[in-house]
Amino acid sequence: MSSGCPPDETTELIRSPGHLADAPIDFQVQHVGMPPTVRPLIATDFPQARPMLLDMRFVDDETALEQRFPAFCTHPDWAVLGAFEEGTLLGYAAAQDYGPHIRSGNSHLTAKLHDLYTAPEHRRKGVGRALMRSMEAWGKARGLRYLFWYANLREATPAYIGMGYTAGEEVQEGFRFFEIDYGEANTRIPHPLRGS
Repeated sequence: MSSGCPPDETTELIRSPGHLADAPIDFQVQHVGMPPTVRPLIATDFPQARPMLLDMRFVDDETALEQRFPAFCTHPDWAVLGAFEEGTLLGYAAAQDYGPHIRSGNSHLTAKLHDLYTAPEHRRKGVGRALMRSMEAWGKARGLRYLFWYANLREATPAYIGMGYTAGEEVQEGFRFFEIDYGEANTRIPHPLRGS
């Protein structure tokens, strides 16, 4: 499929705090001269993240959500990133690295983007794009071959297409499949530079 948009002249990569700082490349994105700043979420971000997590639905138990949130923020196989403007959380993204495959080992490392959420009042302002660029950089830093996700046909699919991603042709239960293929040795040129 296709890869996401590369950083442009208004974007610079910055070093991340915590366990994710050990990645071989930086993956946080900060728009120079304008928000948002993207960084890993930490336990104390939960009060701001809570309404967004609830708005995404499928929360089994609010108390359990609050209890497990800190563990996901620090889990080595998860990236839980937030986009901030002056300390206010504008949106978040969460992805899970599935690790080595039983048959292909490390040659096709795959991660799934579980969530990408922007608060309604901050939509269409580059928040989702900043979060996706950070997720792309996280995946590249981890040596992934693929980062994939499913998007609903209503709001999400048009938003991802607007960010330059290409959806799969098939529709499954109201969702489209998206995939970033980092390519052999994780060196594939990101879309749109490669012209596909």
